[in-house]
Amino acid sequence: MSSRASFRRALLALAVVALSLWITLTTPPRLGLDLRGGTRIVLQTEDGPTTRADAAATDRALEVLRKRVDGLGVAEPSLARSGERRIVVELPGLRDPRQAAETIGRTAQLTFHAVTGSARGPAGPAAADGTRVLADPDAPGGFLALAAPALTGDGVKGAEAVLDTATGRGWTVDLSFRDRAADGWARLTGAAACAAPADPARRVAIVLDDRIVSAPGMQAGVPCGPGIGGGSAQITGGFSAQEARDLAALVEGGALPVPVTTVEQSTVGPTLGAEAIRAGALAAVIGLACTGLFVIVVYRLLGVLATIALLLYGLVSYAAVVALGATLTLPGLAGFVLAIGIAVDANVLVFERAREEYASLGRAAGRDLRRPVATAFGKVWSAVADSHITTLLAAGLLFVFATGPVKGFGVTLAVGVLTSLITAMVITRLFADLALGLPAVRRRPTVTGMAGLGRLRTRLTRRVPRLMAHRRRWLTGCAGLLLVALAGIGVRGLEFGVEFTGGRVVQYTAERPVDADTARTAVARAGFPDAVVQTTGDTDVSVRVRETGDDEQREIREALTRVAGPVEVERDDLIGPSLGGELRTHALLALGLAVAAQLLYLTVRFRWTYATAAVAAMAQDVLLVVGLFAWLGKPVDSVFLAALLTVVGYSVNDSVVVLDRLRELRRRGGGVPLADLADRAVAQTLPRTVNTGMGALFVLVALAALGGDSLTDFSVALLAGVVLGMASTVFTAMPLAVALEARHPRPAPVAPAPRRRSGAVV
Repeated sequence: MSSRASFRRALLALAVVALSLWITLTTPPRLGLDLRGGTRIVLQTEDGPTTRADAAATDRALEVLRKRVDGLGVAEPSLARSGERRIVVELPGLRDPRQAAETIGRTAQLTFHAVTGSARGPAGPAAADGTRVLADPDAPGGFLALAAPALTGDGVKGAEAVLDTATGRGWTVDLSFRDRAADGWARLTGAAACAAPADPARRVAIVLDDRIVSAPGMQAGVPCGPGIGGGSAQITGGFSAQEARDLAALVEGGALPVPVTTVEQSTVGPTLGAEAIRAGALAAVIGLACTGLFVIVVYRLLGVLATIALLLYGLVSYAAVVALGATLTLPGLAGFVLAIGIAVDANVLVFERAREEYASLGRAAGRDLRRPVATAFGKVWSAVADSHITTLLAAGLLFVFATGPVKGFGVTLAVGVLTSLITAMVITRLFADLALGLPAVRRRPTVTGMAGLGRLRTRLTRRVPRLMAHRRRWLTGCAGLLLVALAGIGVRGLEFGVEFTGGRVVQYTAERPVDADTARTAVARAGFPDAVVQTTGDTDVSVRVRETGDDEQREIREALTRVAGPVEVERDDLIGPSLGGELRTHALLALGLAVAAQLLYLTVRFRWTYATAAVAAMAQDVLLVVGLFAWLGKPVDSVFLAALLTVVGYSVNDSVVVLDRLRELRRRGGGVPLADLADRAVAQTLPRTVNTGMGALFVLVALAALGGDSLTDFSVALLAGVVLGMASTVFTAMPLAVALEARHPRPAPVAPAPRRRSGAVV
């Protein structure tokens, strides 16, 4: 039966690895804009005077925008509806967000008017009968009086930018009309051709968004009455090539059914994206190498097998992300690297339990080294499943509530967690079965890494520390740390990022070195005294302001140019104030739901006292990380939210392993006091806690050192969360669980009543 099970595992592992290798070699990854460069714009539809911005109207607006984007000539654009009123537009390679926003976000109400005469203004809205006055520099008085619209943009069949070299008009936009609109165009031009040559009424005004873009006069050859037939027209106006193409894209796309506003905008230069890929890949390689070396040193042959399984884990998880079509973002790379540490955890759990089983079997273990490993896999399954599910809950909340690149972190983290289950429970076990069955290994059990308990476990076995005897002291110390963290939040306050407050952050690269004070003074003199100006390195300058307009950004750029030479925009992030408030609410909701979800799951899996203790320790870790960022003055943004939710999963993960061991010891503990069982549970799982923590720390230190500025704060938050998570399990979760169990003891099982036997009395 064992050989049959091993054969099935071998087939499954071979199929998974082969499929992953084929996907990796044949399918290119889908990179996010923060890795390949480009512009991301989030538009929100608004209610118009006569229209309502519901899901149907947003879908119609999406199709109009798709036609406009196609007219921009951007390679592989992406447009998708998000929610009922949001449209996400991604334009790879486009580094001018102003051009994109002006072209795709305009309402583009195209109308054709008969001119009733010249006027001296002022321009104003349309009257009740549809007549209006609009500015026209070519008119005698500077304004034209227009009749009600004779045609709208809905009648335009096509629009194309054309270079008119024959007449010397330069770039024009050629229009073609549908059948009824073609007849209307003929009547409109025929009426205009009947006016005198110098009369303004001989002109036809073409109006786009309340602005006259062209008012061509009828040539002498246009007949009075029949007008211009054939259903064609030409818009002239001294356009440049880009202006003509943009206007053609607007007209071709038609009018938006509802107005739209830009609520979020992000631009990343291709150089910055390439550096992010290089830094993330280097951090992954170094983190994986250090983790593998550490596991090999501690667990010897089993460590070698686990390292090979980790390499295959990287292959399988990457192939899964590519096969799902998920967008790989910079935070997603961080989630991919971090999941390596989570994958180590399952292997460490198995190996530490295998050491225990080997020691308990004594000489019998040497006859079949696979026996303690098989027993270990069976006994740790509950802890592995619980720890992975709690992390999946956090990843799921990230996917639901996060936006943009951080959503990619939730995807890669979830894929990594699921993949680690496959690699640990299938691939690692398969390798262990094959290697431990070799005669050469069986004759030398010390090379497997199971023959010794390790120095830490040996010391803890000889003398179990009585930590729970001082549980009030530990809980008091933890309460003191919480007060310090809360004081930081109350006194220093939280430095919310632009995602949660609204505003604009632009990262520039200057030609000459510039210090923060010089850049800050230049920006203040430009009229932005409240701007937050920071420098990274010699030539990188970051400016954060509340104003989100392009004119303000142009003034800031000119101010920096005066003190640092020409500057290039490497990254440009804009968040509208309404979206900032919405994201802030979502962040609080995600954290609240994370706590509630963990509490509910652990209550079902354990007892409410254990669940409360684990969740309390997790909440403590979250508050301590937030307090640390408050004292350090570091920004709290969406990437920090991703780190916090990961801390939630990691902290509960650590507590679950110890509580699972406590539950096991209690089942066979007899009359041993719960406090003593808790001490044993901590002593028996502490090597796993330390070794898993070390594996995660290698990865996080690599990310902090090599991941770039955008991932430094993320890594710092997780480093603090990992260290605090290991400590809170021992000094908060376990003491609190023992205290709660003492006040609310588990009801003693009721013995079944003796069964009465029926029978005759003799």
